[in-house]
Amino acid sequence: MRIETLRWVNNHLEMIDQRVLPEVFEYVSCHDGIEVATAIKDMVVRGAPAIGVAAAYGVALEALAKQDESSRTFDESIGLVIEVLGKSRPTAVNLHWAIQRMKNQWLAFNETLSQADKAMHLLKLAHEIFNEDIVTNKRIGLHGSQLVVNNSRILTHCNAGALATAGHGTALGVFRSAAESGKKITVFVGETRPFLQGARLTAWEMLEENIPCTLITDNMSGHLMSQGEIDCVIVGTDRVAANGDVANKIGTYMVAVLAERHNIPFYVACPLSTVDLEVATGLDIPIEERAAEEVTGFGDRRWAPLSVSVRNPSFDITPASLVSGLITEKGVIFEPTKYKISKLLSSGINE
Repeated sequence: MRIETLRWVNNHLEMIDQRVLPEVFEYVSCHDGIEVATAIKDMVVRGAPAIGVAAAYGVALEALAKQDESSRTFDESIGLVIEVLGKSRPTAVNLHWAIQRMKNQWLAFNETLSQADKAMHLLKLAHEIFNEDIVTNKRIGLHGSQLVVNNSRILTHCNAGALATAGHGTALGVFRSAAESGKKITVFVGETRPFLQGARLTAWEMLEENIPCTLITDNMSGHLMSQGEIDCVIVGTDRVAANGDVANKIGTYMVAVLAERHNIPFYVACPLSTVDLEVATGLDIPIEERAAEEVTGFGDRRWAPLSVSVRNPSFDITPASLVSGLITEKGVIFEPTKYKISKLLSSGINE
């Protein structure tokens, strides 16, 4: 089954509503950039590559919606929606990378172009970003699958699959590619509190792909590692600092520490667009703090006392020293450092 997380239909963007999976499979439609920004903020769509692609379409949608307006109104609307989209989620760098590509295209337009022509150029670029992401993910899957031996038992945290990208996935893309090559694998899926991306989304994707998976609570991973039931860990990331530190869903750091304690390889699968050379270390990556309601209950059910104080950081930082390798579309950077990352970015040589 090909999971179409995002799809362009009749000049509007549709995205799977990931807030209601797996109970309900339905699409949410967006017709302008502000609707896309709201969908990103409200977690209709999530995952660093996916929200980057969605944001690109958000700019294109705004241009289409304002193509019959004056040049001044058109430009003001594009500028505003770029600002709003940029504030929708702070941690994932792919969002800002995609928006910047759209912004550069917009700023480079010749003034002789009509608003309609500008809108079509922006839509074409959004389509390119979408298609590039799928190709990139398949290359990540190819490189990562070579690290997976037959009969591997792999632990993953959060959802870095087709639902988090334009298609195929990063970490889950490695699993897909390994399975397609004939390797037998079993995926252990951490539930990923508090939004349950593992339990709701990753488990659903693996079942759809007929890849054997076992759901565990987040506090079971250490026990399974100590019993020799995990062979490697593969996760995604929302931003990689210049020195190789990675930001991923809260709880990833805990898994990485446990993996080191038990001599288990800990890999991070990500497109090179996730690398932010402007950020020296993970300490400089902004960490999104989300609403307390995500911790005190789920859906319509609340289980925590009304007066309790809550912290809800959505991401944590795993230092590069705990990362066995970054699996990218250009190859694997083993034991990542600033030098190795810069070398791969500039040369494309498999490290």
